[in-house]
Amino acid sequence: MDAFSYLSVLLSIILGLGLTQILTASGRLIRHRERVRTDWLPLLWAAVLLVIYVQVWWAMFGLRLHRDWTFLAFFTVLMQTGTLYLMAAVALPEQVEDAGVDLREYYERQHRWFFGFFLATLVVSVAKDVVLGGQLPTPMNLGFHALLASACVLGIAVRGRRFHALLGVASAGAIMVYIALLFTHLR
Repeated sequence: MDAFSYLSVLLSIILGLGLTQILTASGRLIRHRERVRTDWLPLLWAAVLLVIYVQVWWAMFGLRLHRDWTFLAFFTVLMQTGTLYLMAAVALPEQVEDAGVDLREYYERQHRWFFGFFLATLVVSVAKDVVLGGQLPTPMNLGFHALLASACVLGIAVRGRRFHALLGVASAGAIMVYIALLFTHLR
């Protein structure tokens, strides 16, 4: 077994737990829908997060070519999956209490944490390229990271509902364009 095959097991577990977190929370909301006041915005971010998880899994295939694994390199990659998991942990409520859950209110309470973990994921993603390859990501990739990082900072700083609705739709679109331009082929 090569080094990446060994190291990828832990990464796969964390990514799998994050996907499970989102899917389980979504299923719980569906099962208890009579006690859930729905709101499209946290559901949009949960869907976007599912896409991000698939994209990260897809992109990590390229790490199989990396041969000089150090603890710092592995820890950096591990941090990226960890911050992604934390995004999943706050994207949707973990429980639906007997009194019910209001997804709009939940989003208002958790959006700063969500965007903070998203920002951390982006920062670690750039750091991963520096640690593994000794250079910043390609200009287009770095540009998308900067755009999404700016969106995260705004998501943390601005409270307005209309702004967050626009931010959610624009960010979802930007992530789709990012994937279409940079990750259509497995490398």
